[in-house]
Amino acid sequence: MVRISELARAAGVGISTVRFYERRGLVVPTARTHGGYRHYDQEALRRLRFIRRAARLGFTLTEVEQLLSASTKPDVGDVVTGKVAEIEQRMRDLERVRLALLDVAENGVREQCPVVAALSD
Repeated sequence: MVRISELARAAGVGISTVRFYERRGLVVPTARTHGGYRHYDQEALRRLRFIRRAARLGFTLTEVEQLLSASTKPDVGDVVTGKVAEIEQRMRDLERVRLALLDVAENGVREQCPVVAALSD
């Protein structure tokens, strides 16, 4: 059991972020002391780390909420399918940018920057 400040530090977020996620129901304190201090368990840390990683990968907070609730609401198929399509599109875009950057590294910038051209399609 850890206090909110220790949880925030371990997850690499601010205390206000933990409180925000708590208000959204994504992280729940395991207990409160008589003085009102929140105590969290390892599950809260696991969830915070998941939320951060999912956000870095482009998941919205609503999508994260849906994924975390999948164990109680197994109807997340549309969310997952939509996110897979979005990720695949992003991968295609990143591959075009990667190739454009390699072109710039090899040939320099010409009349139109290949990176700009790759992102304008």
